[in-house]
Amino acid sequence: MNGLVAGVDVATANVRVQVHDPAGAVVAAASRPLPQPVRSTGGRSEQDASSWWPAVRDCLAECTTALGPRSTEIGSLAISATSGTVVVVDGNGEPLTAALMYDDRRAEAEARTAAEVGASRWQRTGITPSAGSGLARIGWLARHLPDGAALVCHTPDLLAWKLVGHPVATDSSHALKSGYDAVEGEWATEVFEALGVPDRLLPEVVRPTAVLGTVSATAAAETGLPIGCEVRAGMTDGCAGQLACGAVDIGQFVTVLGTTLVLKGVAKELVHDPAGAVYSHLHPDGMWLPGGAANIGGSALSDVDTAELPRLDAAATARGPASVVNYPLRGEGERFPFLAEHATRFVLGEPADQIDEYRSRLEGVAFCERLALERLAQLGAPAEGSVRTAGGGARSVDWCRIRASVLDRPVLRVQGAGTALGAALLAASGSVHPDLSTAAAAMVPNAELVEPVRPEVSQLDDSYQRFLGELRDRGWISGA
Repeated sequence: MNGLVAGVDVATANVRVQVHDPAGAVVAAASRPLPQPVRSTGGRSEQDASSWWPAVRDCLAECTTALGPRSTEIGSLAISATSGTVVVVDGNGEPLTAALMYDDRRAEAEARTAAEVGASRWQRTGITPSAGSGLARIGWLARHLPDGAALVCHTPDLLAWKLVGHPVATDSSHALKSGYDAVEGEWATEVFEALGVPDRLLPEVVRPTAVLGTVSATAAAETGLPIGCEVRAGMTDGCAGQLACGAVDIGQFVTVLGTTLVLKGVAKELVHDPAGAVYSHLHPDGMWLPGGAANIGGSALSDVDTAELPRLDAAATARGPASVVNYPLRGEGERFPFLAEHATRFVLGEPADQIDEYRSRLEGVAFCERLALERLAQLGAPAEGSVRTAGGGARSVDWCRIRASVLDRPVLRVQGAGTALGAALLAASGSVHPDLSTAAAAMVPNAELVEPVRPEVSQLDDSYQRFLGELRDRGWISGA
């Protein structure tokens, strides 16, 4: 059994490939830029899908060149990408259209049709179609099909096709918001019929880690990968990021604090959220990955000079709990841990100074994290023990300490976690390791434990209760 695995991360701005050994060490890595999406009024967001393969091909070639003879040890790879990005291809796997990106929102009419026709199905699965879903985009593409259209592909589907030399199945993770019913294990056929989407455009669906095929002689010549290297089904970038933090077993949760706050975990049973803020991906081993993505997050600090952040973090830590309660949302509208289309920022009280106001922002993001964990627990998916964390915001130990104090539980900072590592874990599951749990235990980097500041926990809890009261008063959450 070959001893190296590769993870491919196709983000919006770039492609990154990492090759790992069975212990998780990075033995080769490469990245390439992608063209910026073309965005315009009316919700349009497109990218040249023909740019994906050259970038991935060149990254793989750089890695295999760096490895030399060891490149023959690469036994499997998996690909992760943005959720709901889709493109129409011909019978040779060549794009016939630009890719409609994850944030393309022009398909509002298709989203309304999908929501109405599949209402009972969506209530059962917890996935509500919107103009931002892959399902709506596929409906839009069906109304604008070019000649020669053979298949609708998500980003990994097209790339895997290039690697193995034939059409491949898509994975249940990338397909989740594209109209796949993970509960029943089928496409929502009644919805696609209403949208006028021909059955022939939809690929087969398999679970993540399933073998899609093996690297062809042509792809091997272009990339340096060994012929016969397994191409395994991946998961979306959000799910891969979760796995890279080691949250793979029941009760384990992770918060990725980037521009937004993404919180996901592992539960034995499917989580049903009547409010629609929580949705669940299917775990490769049959469990569920409930969670959601907020609009709040690191963006709360977007108006702060990054050079000033270390000083402000240290000052906020020394100051202690803020005197005000701050919900530091940028823009309008929230989607997780509550749905409020017209939510806006609020501050309860008058900050004493800049440090007090800054500290209140850090706390406000942590309050949303705590509310998300409490909401998931109410729905039957409680977090056990420490909460793992990654992303730009997790690099601040001071902010992690504030978050731990708000949550009243330790926070585990996982350094080196990222989508490419998550994809590599999926590649390793069933190849160099027997399953995902074993792969994560061996390959996820060691984490740093950040404990709560005990004298601050009670005061922060008082502020959190004020925060909840204000959310109720504004009608954004319910309850006494």
